[in-house]
Amino acid sequence: MTSFSPAELGRRIGSGLLSFPVTHFRDDLSFDEDAYRENIVRLGEYDVGGLFAAGGTGEFFSLTPAEVERVVTAAVRSAPEGTPILAPAGYGTATAVEFAAAAERAGADGILLFPPYLTEASPEGLARHVEEVCRATSLGVVVYSRANAVYSADVVARLADRCPNLVGYKDGVGDIDTITRVHARLGDRLTYIGGLPTAETYALPYLQLGVTTYSSAIFNFLPGFALDFYAAVRALRQDDVTRMLSEFVLPYTEIRNRRAGYAVSIVKAGMTATGHGAGPVRPPLTDLTEQEYEELSALVARVSA
Repeated sequence: MTSFSPAELGRRIGSGLLSFPVTHFRDDLSFDEDAYRENIVRLGEYDVGGLFAAGGTGEFFSLTPAEVERVVTAAVRSAPEGTPILAPAGYGTATAVEFAAAAERAGADGILLFPPYLTEASPEGLARHVEEVCRATSLGVVVYSRANAVYSADVVARLADRCPNLVGYKDGVGDIDTITRVHARLGDRLTYIGGLPTAETYALPYLQLGVTTYSSAIFNFLPGFALDFYAAVRALRQDDVTRMLSEFVLPYTEIRNRRAGYAVSIVKAGMTATGHGAGPVRPPLTDLTEQEYEELSALVARVSA
């Protein structure tokens, strides 16, 4: 059972850096639970606001529902006390409700609600989707605005009024106008999370919009660097942020941008480069080429030094 009420969860995840641990696979692409649990223990040694188990970087889209529950359970049992674990929910509304029930069974502290699968929907339909999930669980829910589920300020305000356990708004679009409108209307009613790929790139300007935290994929393999970067952002140390962007983050994104899906693949490559191998990505994703891996390894070595 979670030790956080929805309101407590919202405050907790807004107070520190967030991350999506990768999901460890063996060479035959089966889930390597022992390696995954060891990695959660390792990441839990750092001061983070929360971890999203089986999230986007954790390849939620390639896991079966049974695997998702197994991954979330492993994260809950391996994370240190006081580190919130958020579980995924997604696909159609009925399936998302089942994922929410599985998250409660696993002992998760909250839910990240991904967009519905495939189909586009009206604002009214998206609102009902979120309401159904929130109504089906006692856990705090973070809605993920991206792809085919982009929530307007009007919809978010309506949901915040109707769903007491809606605690967070995660932006994966980068629409400054919408973020400004949502924050202006709701203030501290919600926690605002940066969710664009390699969120460090946007962290400083987003802070000015009320987005106090973001999910760092880099934290998986360079946790010290990721936390230093977050600290520089929160302290408004522009020179330090610019230096770290130039030295690592922007060259890293140049490799990431070479192929669709590399936002996940490059993280697993980074895990290998730092001695914490997590296995390959599952199809439909593809791993970095050998040359790209060498480029990444050189970047990692420089920033580690």
